[in-house]
Amino acid sequence: MVIKRIIIVLIVFIAPALGYGQIVPPPAPPPPPPGLPIDGLTVALFLIAVIYGSVKIFKDSSS
Repeated sequence: MVIKRIIIVLIVFIAPALGYGQIVPPPAPPPPPPGLPIDGLTVALFLIAVIYGSVKIFKDSSS
């Protein structure tokens, strides 16, 4: 009786684990092309940085 339970446990737990171990993972996606802008907002980010920097410089120089 004990041997039957051991065999059932092996079949229920070990056999599926062996099956999952043989699954091939999906291939990696290709890398993005070089020079790809960040979300297409590179110009907007640059303009925001220039405006922010000029405001900071103006505030620091006026005090």
